[in-house]
Amino acid sequence: MTDLPPPGGRLNESATFKPVRIAVLTISDTRDEESDTSGRVLADRIVRDGHVLAARDWVKDDTSSIREAITAWIEDAGVEVIITTGGTGLTGRDVTPEAVRPLFEKEIEGFQSVWHMVSYQSVGLSTLQSRACAGLVRGTFIFCLPGSNGACKDGWDKIIRWQLDSRHLPCNMVELMPRLMER
Repeated sequence: MTDLPPPGGRLNESATFKPVRIAVLTISDTRDEESDTSGRVLADRIVRDGHVLAARDWVKDDTSSIREAITAWIEDAGVEVIITTGGTGLTGRDVTPEAVRPLFEKEIEGFQSVWHMVSYQSVGLSTLQSRACAGLVRGTFIFCLPGSNGACKDGWDKIIRWQLDSRHLPCNMVELMPRLMER
């Protein structure tokens, strides 16, 4: 991993870093706290990069369980960003996009495009099997990543980390947070 921003970006070294409160939700029928390596990857990177791990939980690949967990965190003022891992594939049990997309007030379409560009560099055409997505719900950013360790590393290290760094230029999502609930 590099500490340099992706192409087209730079850090304003004189600006103050603003930690973001981030919750991690692992969606899996087989993983639990002990065996959840992808959730651990995200949690470790969140803390390593100066943010606050606000919460961490595990739910089964079940639409209502996923929505219930996400909705609870959306209503929690201590959570500003939610990152899910798992359930974005093509099998019958992969229901994360179906569970989360209907909650989005605004979908961040560009995330999926950038995700596939980054993922293609790691896994080639296998990126076609990912339905990673992102959106905004009542002022909370939500990023849905695949469940592999590599996907979580790529998603955090190459995309999400930089958009949640208040020093990242030319723009970042942190600077939008105070204005997300404007009407």
